[in-house]
Amino acid sequence: MDILKERILREASVINSDVLKLDALLNHQVDPELTMEMGKEFARRFAEKSITKVITVESSGIPVAFATALALNVPLVFARRKKTLIADQDALTERVPSFTKGIVTDIMVSKQFLRPEDHVLFIDDIIANGDAARGLIKIIERSGAKLAGLGIVVEKSFQAGAGTIREQGIVVESLVKVASLEGGIIRFE
Repeated sequence: MDILKERILREASVINSDVLKLDALLNHQVDPELTMEMGKEFARRFAEKSITKVITVESSGIPVAFATALALNVPLVFARRKKTLIADQDALTERVPSFTKGIVTDIMVSKQFLRPEDHVLFIDDIIANGDAARGLIKIIERSGAKLAGLGIVVEKSFQAGAGTIREQGIVVESLVKVASLEGGIIRFE
């Protein structure tokens, strides 16, 4: 997606050689028009996969996952990062570290929203080491649902995350692949 690359070059900030700040596009402010285009692109790429639900991890993945679910005309499910008083006590839970937040959290999905008959498309905003993605993939597997693939807005291909998921035989479609952030310069594959 050339428009996404252009916007990243114009509006993203390189924090260091590992961290790309996408607050103006994905993580703090959301451009609805661009987000809808990203959702349509993921829907196009996975159109033949008989998707019944789109899934993501709260919170930054929600806008693009919503746009994708809307384009596919299926429900959106998101893994919560915090348990609440009304949370399903029998939820599927996995402990995952967050690369950008520097913390470990539990993610959870209620069994009522992820069923063995589901074919799910996992959408996320950015992948670095892939810990959260691997955690949600484990939840999907334990639910009995079928994972149709993983759609990533920005893949940092210089980090291992997407590669380790591809090694599991999972289809990973990235809208943009960042090859390097060295020297404060964003380089795409």
